[in-house]
Amino acid sequence: MLTRIVKMTFDKDKVDEFIVLMKHNSHRIRAVEGCLYLQILQDQSSPNIFFTYSIWEGSFYLHQYRHSALFKEVWNKAKEGFIDKPEAWSVDQIIEHKRDAVNESAE
Repeated sequence: MLTRIVKMTFDKDKVDEFIVLMKHNSHRIRAVEGCLYLQILQDQSSPNIFFTYSIWEGSFYLHQYRHSALFKEVWNKAKEGFIDKPEAWSVDQIIEHKRDAVNESAE
């Protein structure tokens, strides 16, 4: 598995356009073969900064998506609002802690 995090900084006047763009396309991205999870996050202190957090079955699937018509369509529209160069990381999970719902209910 591969986790992809992308940070994007938008012109404040383009924030609403980006939110609409992602509301209309996030389900399409999530439906791409190999995409296991997708989340769009907005920074609390700088609401013009967004992150995409996605989990992929592997780098092959991410690469395939990044060369798709869907990616080009969404990315080309999104980048119209950028005021800074986007940053991206492909990372591997090392440690995961989840609250155990069974044990939590017993407390």
